Amino acid sequence: MTLPPVQAPARYVPVHAVAFTSSSGELSAVTSASPLPIAMAAAAPAPAISGETTANAVVGPFAPTLDRAVALILSGTWTGTVVVQRSIDGGVTRHPLTVAGMPWARFTANACEAVWEENDSAGTIYLDVSIASGSLKYRLGH
Repeated sequence: MTLPPVQAPARYVPVHAVAFTSSSGELSAVTSASPLPIAMAAAAPAPAISGETTANAVVGPFAPTLDRAVALILSGTWTGTVVVQRSIDGGVTRHPLTVAGMPWARFTANACEAVWEENDSAGTIYLDVSIASGSLKYRLGH
């Protein structure tokens, strides 16, 4: 790096630099060899999955866009349980969502809320639907 010459009368030049915390936790100056780490936002969200069921079903997979909230809408006149599940092996193994070891995203009534934000490109979301009676409409998307 070449610094500008210092000229009288100041005898100093204020130098400004842009830096960030590296993966090792150290200060790292922005250079052509070490550019500012940024992430580009996805151009379009993953297509939503939606439908209606009167019977038990496993709905999915929904492949969410990374780092975007996944919203679930449940509506209709129904009784039963809907459990949001996540898989990282294409649905072979599905795990119910938890927060601090407690069940999360388990519904027994109509709802409209954000349920997950995915950060693994292998992650897919499923709905495990158990209907006792009635008709459930669902939509899982961004």
